Amino acid sequence: MVRSNRPRADTQLLVLVTPDSRLPTPNSSGAPMTETLLLLHLAATWFMVGLIWFVQIVHYPLFAGVGADVWVPYAAAHTRRTGWAVGPPMLTEAVTGVLLLGTRPDAVPAAWVWAGLGLLVVVWASTALLQVPRHRLLAAGFDAAVWRLLVATNWLRTAAWSARGALALAMIARALG
Repeated sequence: MVRSNRPRADTQLLVLVTPDSRLPTPNSSGAPMTETLLLLHLAATWFMVGLIWFVQIVHYPLFAGVGADVWVPYAAAHTRRTGWAVGPPMLTEAVTGVLLLGTRPDAVPAAWVWAGLGLLVVVWASTALLQVPRHRLLAAGFDAAVWRLLVATNWLRTAAWSARGALALAMIARALG
């Protein structure tokens, strides 16, 4: 039998996972990988914070410069492509936000997770009740009054996502600090 000087694989694992390691560890409820979940949540949230500010300051204002003769195909392409860009991070943000209810790090107050979910409800409700209906109206043809309402009502989403971003940063700081 040949003996190796290399440690066994299970010994290597024990060496890697120590109480002082920065690897995600279970919280008191025994849920694994809470910090990883929180980091994924932070990434999805901040992706959306950056995107919503771009939309509010650059993208929506530029709608007025699209000519009437190309508006309808432009609006159709915009709607189709936007879904692919925002769908995955919005779903990731929502799923990780809900999962944090049961697997949040002990240092993160439950009230912060609930507040984040409340802001997420504001974002999704604003999207469904304010922005999507205006995009549907604009799909038939550019209307300056509808466009102005789209830009104005989108400030609600911009503010809610910005607040979520600050809250997600506070959660990660509390969890890691």
